[in-house]
Amino acid sequence: MSELTKQRPKFLDLTKIQLPLAAKMSILHRISGGAIFLLLPCLIYLLQLSLGTPEEFETFLAITRHPVVKLIFLALTYGFVHHVCMGIRLLLIDIHKGVARDTARASAKLVLVAGLVITAILGVTLW
Repeated sequence: MSELTKQRPKFLDLTKIQLPLAAKMSILHRISGGAIFLLLPCLIYLLQLSLGTPEEFETFLAITRHPVVKLIFLALTYGFVHHVCMGIRLLLIDIHKGVARDTARASAKLVLVAGLVITAILGVTLW
């Protein structure tokens, strides 16, 4: 009877939950995939402008030289690089490579570091 009267939590406070790094990377993988999907029409439009007439190419240059657009490209670059690196990690986990706790933590850290380093290298060439 004491188990039936035990107080249960009424809500789950998500701000107090400490997720492991692998879970945060997984969430970021989903967010980056969504961002890539949503920005794809804009990228296709920019590709169309870059391949069009000389006037359209000048419009393309005017758009892509803006600092805010460069920041968006930098964020999109990180999203793409993270999505690829995390996708490779998940494919390896699917074939049961790196499933152990220590290996999974190390691979999650590697995805984070690789994403930031590759984005920094590409960002320098972009800016």
